[in-house]
Order: sequence, then structure tokens, then C-alpha cells
Amino acid sequence: MLNRLVLIALAPVAAALAVLVAPAATQTPQDPLLDDPDDTLVEELVVRGRLPGPAWWRVSDGDTTVYVLGVPSLAPKRMQWDRTIFERRLDGASVVILPFVNVRAKAAGSLGTAVNLVRLRSGGPFEERLDPATRTRFVAARTRLGHDARHYPTSNPLAAGVQLAIDYRDGHELTNSDPAKLVRHLAQQRGVKVVDKSYDLGPQLGGILRTPAATGRLCFDEVLAQVEAGPGVTRAAAVAWAQGDVQGALANERTYERCLATITGGRSYDERTKADTAAAIAAALKQPGHAIALVPLRPLLAQNGVLERLRGQGFTVKTPGEE
Repeated sequence: MLNRLVLIALAPVAAALAVLVAPAATQTPQDPLLDDPDDTLVEELVVRGRLPGPAWWRVSDGDTTVYVLGVPSLAPKRMQWDRTIFERRLDGASVVILPFVNVRAKAAGSLGTAVNLVRLRSGGPFEERLDPATRTRFVAARTRLGHDARHYPTSNPLAAGVQLAIDYRDGHELTNSDPAKLVRHLAQQRGVKVVDKSYDLGPQLGGILRTPAATGRLCFDEVLAQVEAGPGVTRAAAVAWAQGDVQGALANERTYERCLATITGGRSYDERTKADTAAAIAAALKQPGHAIALVPLRPLLAQNGVLERLRGQGFTVKTPGEE
């Protein structure tokens, strides 16, 4: 059960929260009430890669370079990509920094987390609270995903939407942990130090409870539309990412991430993960040589995102078009 809760609170990732890629035109239009801290990108950084495989950015301070691989928030499991450049840069790297999107239940806060969980998983089945038209759509969607009404035992629309998003991802073999999972394995095989970070799960659960029902319902409706549309947009964006097409990769569906960013405390979580990521890269720049960092695409490229913060600290930032 706790592992499932970890997935609920992820910002992929990621991002969990982690707010990455703009919604595609074929998906439900973004509702202006769902505030997105990473909506505006730094256009000069959105550049197609010139080397084989996914696009890389470079951050340097003279004697050290951190090669930054922007990664998708959602992608097919075990997706294929050209690792030639990655393998070359992994050789001799001082450290590999993975996306800061993990959450866990801290021992000191486990009781509060359990209480919040009980409150979230009460008052259901959720479909009994829906109008007839939406209920029909929801029942059809959850049935296609192989779940019955008891699988959504909540009266909270945001919690129901998050659970539906997880079921949709699981049902279509989509994940927010690739390619980081593979990169961790390859780095450990080479004996390269891996840096990652986990955040306390409890505040995210509490934030869902405190989010206004109207905002939660907007999120639920967007997730339902995403489920009905299917995974085509995400699969196409993953292909674009693997080819270094940054603009195409940014067309990925991210309803789930935007919804999590709107929960009470979501903005501060987003700020913290960006600040921590920039600090980890700055720390790697203190060691001569080179390092690798994986950062979700939209927090990497957004205004006040990771690259802008590093540039503001005086580091040199180069785009994939300058390789």
C-alpha cells in the first residue's frame, strides 16, 4: 500500500510536484484555474540536439562540465534510445545526479500520513458522487483499465483523479522512472557515484485533502479526458525525445503533473526540487572533470527553472545546438 502511495505523490515523477511537459493539442485544453509554475519556457534553451540520441545541455565553470540530459516525465517502459553519447560521458564521470522526484514516508510523520490516507480512502465509491453523464464515462474508463467501483473508495475528486491517472499509466505500461532507472543501473555497473533525493510523502497527502473540491474536480475531468484519448501523444513524444527533438518531446501529456502542482503546498514543493537540483549540479561543478545530471524537461527549461538558476549563479549554459 505504501508503495502505491509513493506513486501517488510523485512529481517522474516526477516531479511529483514535478511539472514537466506542456499538454498536446489533441488532449483536453489546459484549464487556466490549474496554475502551472512551469508554463513559460526559456525559448532560447528549447533547441534540437545535433548529436545522435536525446538532447543534452552543458553547464560549466571553466575546469568542470556537467552534461545535463533532459528526461521526459512520462514514457513507455523500457523505451529504446541511442546511448552512444551517454556511454561516452559516463566514462570517467565523477557523479551521476538522478531526477529529484522520489518521495517516502518519514518515520516521524508516518502516523499523520496514515491518518491522511484513511481520510482520502473514505466516502466512496467515488462514481456515486458523479453526474450521470460523467459517471457513464468514468465507469467505461475504469472498466477498460480492469477496475471496479471499489478501487476508487474516496469522496475526494483529486484523489480519484490521481488514482485514475496511475491506473491509466499502469494499464498502458507508461512510467515516470525511465530512463533514470536504466541510468542508475549503468552508473552502478561502472562504479560511478549516484546522487538522488527523497522528500516526505506526508505533506503531499495532506495537500490533496486541503485542495478545494472545485480544483480537484477540474483535475479529475482532465485526467478522465486523457484516459479516453489514450497514450498516443506520450508515445509520440517519447520517440521525439529519443531523436533529440526537444519541441516534440515537450508535447507530452502532463495533466497528472499539473494537477499535483495545484495542491496546497505544490508550489513550494516545485520550488524546493528545482533549488535542490540546481544546488546538486553546482556542487558537482566544484570537482574538476565532468559529471552527468538527469533533470525533467520542463523544470529544466522553464523560466526560473534549473538552467536559468545556474546561469544566474554565473555558470555557462550551452544548448544541444552548440555541441
